[in-house]
Amino acid sequence: MKLPISSAVLCALAATFCFSQETSDPWPKTAVIEPAALAATLKSGKAPIVISVAFPVLYRSKHILHAIDAGPGSKPEGIELLKKAVASYPKDADIVIYCGCCPMVKCPNIRPAFRTLKELGFTHIRVLSIPANMHDDWYTKDYPSEDGPAANSGD
Repeated sequence: MKLPISSAVLCALAATFCFSQETSDPWPKTAVIEPAALAATLKSGKAPIVISVAFPVLYRSKHILHAIDAGPGSKPEGIELLKKAVASYPKDADIVIYCGCCPMVKCPNIRPAFRTLKELGFTHIRVLSIPANMHDDWYTKDYPSEDGPAANSGD
């Protein structure tokens, strides 16, 4: 009899953990943009402001075409770079942030960056959906990318 009770408790805990992960995102589901949709938008010429909140080594290696490097959203210096990167943009600017260091559900950078932009008063922030990582979800699909640091990086 102990086994079914233990299994039930474990299932309940697992369900609680899964639901808490799902509701911990600071953005609404409508703020998530899929890679194919962003790639199409970038190719259309009506590109949003794309900001990388990944670790600098990832940005310097390869990044989305014309993305701005704002540093890791999990670090105070990254948040400061993010604030500087968006300082000259209007609060209704179309902004897409991404990291891609790992699956988005585990990413340490994307949530603090999103919260910071909200706190700064930006009203049109979207988050690029990266279920696995940038390599699998963007680069292998030949979406618009560039190697090395860009001229408009936040460095």
